[in-house]
Amino acid sequence: MVPDCLSAEGERRCRQLLARATARYRARPAGAAVLVALCLVRGAPALLYTLRSSRLAGRHKGDVSFPGGKCDPDDQDVVHTALRETLEELGLAVPEHHVWGILHPVFDQQKTSVAPVLASVGPLDPRSLRPNLDEVDEVFTLPVAHLLQARNQGYTHFCQRGHYRYTLPVFLHGPHRIWGLTAIITEFTLQVLAPGTYQPHLAGFQVPRY
Repeated sequence: MVPDCLSAEGERRCRQLLARATARYRARPAGAAVLVALCLVRGAPALLYTLRSSRLAGRHKGDVSFPGGKCDPDDQDVVHTALRETLEELGLAVPEHHVWGILHPVFDQQKTSVAPVLASVGPLDPRSLRPNLDEVDEVFTLPVAHLLQARNQGYTHFCQRGHYRYTLPVFLHGPHRIWGLTAIITEFTLQVLAPGTYQPHLAGFQVPRY
């Protein structure tokens, strides 16, 4: 059963669940932040993703990500970073009062803290967005119902110098594969949105408790 993520009751529950974590992480400096945008697409709850431009520098060009980026000195906190970056990347202005809370931060390979900011953006047609083509090649959404189906969940083994290092979740059968930090943040999001429905695909992968 797919929960009604965008109902008033669903919003209230998520805000309450994330309240303590939000107060803690909002006051803590972070290196970067992303916006996990919960939207309504053709009547179904969905998450908004971007495909990073293949023209960007670095190893993550062409990867699926959430809109976001590094914190600027002028940003008040990670929420403002996520909202500013989303406006710059997609032309999507998200009012601060639409933010439900902050999920558990994750760390990239450079040990940079990335704070995922969960917000509701309401009904959305991705074709109406104006992505910055210097940063984004494509914008797409995936229904929460799709992400909750076990057949669309998998895992990726990571090795270094021929030796196993770790295993991370991956989400399949959408327009693009979702892996790495974006998949971890997707796991965290589903745990918050559908705690009675979603179970991590990996037996050893524990989603933080809020």
